[in-house]
Amino acid sequence: MTEETPGFEEQPDVPSEAAQNPDDAAKGAGSADKAGPAAPAGDLEQVALQAQLDQVRTALSERTADLQRLQAEYQNYRRRVERDRVTVKEIAVASLLSELLPVLDDIGRAREHGELVGGFKSVGESVESVSAKLGLQQFGKEGEPFDPLVHEALMHSYAPDVTETTCVQILQPGYRIGERTIRPARVAVAEPQPGATPVKGGEGEAAAPDEESGGPEEG
Repeated sequence: MTEETPGFEEQPDVPSEAAQNPDDAAKGAGSADKAGPAAPAGDLEQVALQAQLDQVRTALSERTADLQRLQAEYQNYRRRVERDRVTVKEIAVASLLSELLPVLDDIGRAREHGELVGGFKSVGESVESVSAKLGLQQFGKEGEPFDPLVHEALMHSYAPDVTETTCVQILQPGYRIGERTIRPARVAVAEPQPGATPVKGGEGEAAAPDEESGGPEEG
């Protein structure tokens, strides 16, 4: 016979809360099904990082555009300053050389009259050399066509041997610096005679034999 220990009876298994409240467990399961599966935490972090990356890229593009605009403005500023510097230098040199033109005229007249000798010749040539180094150029020659942009006509006449208004005498040479004319050449001009027809060289040469052959024969 099996002895039974007095005072200890078999106790049934303690039911779980789900077992104790089956209706509540069923309600919880239904709520979980309606909510759907929860998004993984890694996907949320990736979305947040992508948004931050887009913001950084946008800011970088804006700053790059600002930097390029500032660089273009700076380059334009440098070119403008350099252009103004060159212009101011040309104006200053032109102003200085304009004051020396009477001296150069005196040197030229002395050379024409044979008075540019001795120490005065050396000084005169030095002044002309320095002026040329500064970019001063003399212009104006006899026989060139008259150009009102660089010539100033002080005397006027007619001549049968010109076909257009021509500078026949340079009364005072002109001077320029680069493309800037600081004094026009003062000249005497000659125009073709009114109603005169220029004679071509070929026709004149052809007429000479006819005149010789048309003379009276000795006989």
